[in-house]
Amino acid sequence: MISTADAVVIGAGHNGLVAANLLADAGWDVLVLEATQVPGGAVRSAEVTAPGYLSDLYSSFYPLGYASPVLRGLGLERHGLSWTHSPDVLAHLLPDGRAAVVNRDLDVTAASLEAFAPGDGDRWRHAYADWLQVAEPMLGTITSPFPPVRGGLTLLRRLKVSGALRLARRLVVPVRKLGDELFAGEGGPALLAGCALHTDLSPEEAGSGVYGWLLAMLGQQVGWPVPVGGAQKITDALVARLVERGGRIEYGARVDRVLTARGRAMGVRTAGGADWRARRAVLADVPAPALYLDLVGAAALPPRLVEDLAHFRWDGSTLKVDWALSAPVPWKNRAVAGAGTVHLGADLDGLTAYAGALARGELPRDPFLLVGQMSVADPSHSPPGTESLWSYTHLPFRRDWRAEEVAGHVERMEEVLEDAAPGFRSLIVGRHVAGPADLEDAEPSLVGGALGGGTAAAYQQLFLRPIPGLGRADTPVDRLFLASASAHPGGGVHGAPGANAARAALARDRLLTGDLYAGVIGAAHRTVYR
Repeated sequence: MISTADAVVIGAGHNGLVAANLLADAGWDVLVLEATQVPGGAVRSAEVTAPGYLSDLYSSFYPLGYASPVLRGLGLERHGLSWTHSPDVLAHLLPDGRAAVVNRDLDVTAASLEAFAPGDGDRWRHAYADWLQVAEPMLGTITSPFPPVRGGLTLLRRLKVSGALRLARRLVVPVRKLGDELFAGEGGPALLAGCALHTDLSPEEAGSGVYGWLLAMLGQQVGWPVPVGGAQKITDALVARLVERGGRIEYGARVDRVLTARGRAMGVRTAGGADWRARRAVLADVPAPALYLDLVGAAALPPRLVEDLAHFRWDGSTLKVDWALSAPVPWKNRAVAGAGTVHLGADLDGLTAYAGALARGELPRDPFLLVGQMSVADPSHSPPGTESLWSYTHLPFRRDWRAEEVAGHVERMEEVLEDAAPGFRSLIVGRHVAGPADLEDAEPSLVGGALGGGTAAAYQQLFLRPIPGLGRADTPVDRLFLASASAHPGGGVHGAPGANAARAALARDRLLTGDLYAGVIGAAHRTVYR
């Protein structure tokens, strides 16, 4: 028997669930097929270290999710989602023991930076004022389909030509250069660069500045909040909202083929041989190479597209460790004790050395750590007086990591923490290690432990994401749409790729039953891939 729906969504990651919700809102019958036994993709929580200690298994802090017009528009608070904040947003702990701290109180942040250089507090205020001028239209632009006409016009009206040109420059300047232009001391540049290193970009790489600026300024504006009760609450709310609107989710249903006829997606086939027909659209919350090469197949695609996919670049592999601690982290510098997120292990030059080792395919001897103090942000993550802690660090992209390599790097990570917080190791009552292969085994979209669905480098962004000519959710296969982080605008829990795919599917369905839309999109793809 063939099951039928208006739309079949491949993958119940947050982007797939966002897309399914928006289509359900439009009155479509929506079926989501999830390969694993649980929804959420990289937005999930579980007790993996010790009883009573909750860990966010992948993503944790959500400035983009909190600020995203896409997620905000879904009203997930009506389905149990609520947010909470750590006392301080972010701290960057330098090797010499000093710390730069972002707090939602602008005066507190300014005072922290002023300690690094006279005038840097006011320089931070000025940078934040610049951000506030563009924040709303910029977030709208980031989360809209490419080209972002409405948001772009709003920015142009607000900034005029000269201001728009300055913003355009900021979008491509390296974060080292940006920090040098904005601040006199080490604190501000370290904060920006540490934020930029959430991506796979080096401090000297074009475009790294905008990521550092965006995350740091969002921290000042809205904080880096977490869902009360863990990341899973975002997924639970998306699922509850979808089910309320009649959407269906099938678990353990791994799609291994998109079924096409006459250049049009007709449905999918799952690994057990079951066929699922899509009357209107197929949306795929899977990485671009998996969609095009595995599910569609090279024979059904333009040869130039297949050639370009050979140059698709993943972001780096990831090693994540969760700890259950019997007490809070005993930081030598207590200024970082109240920060939900702590960056440590490197100053700006150290970040450059770390990124250089990754670029050479080497394991950094001195890893830069991103640390999450979950119980500081949300005490429900662990018993009173304890801490649920995690840390992750980037590795060169590979899919063949040996167990001894992973174990050796975990040892280095714990050495960095022990140096910053003597006695840290004595507090460990449970540990959970997720190397690159573990991350991919648990969530197949995290290929090689890459979290971003592809590099954040400028040559694979906007109309170049995932490859030249595929800057929108539309694909060369009619009625098939890419809804994952491999599509514009990329990684992060903000829902934009899923929303963009849903909008594209609705637009294709509206315009003369899709024939006009399909003709225009098809002509564009033929121009690129002829």
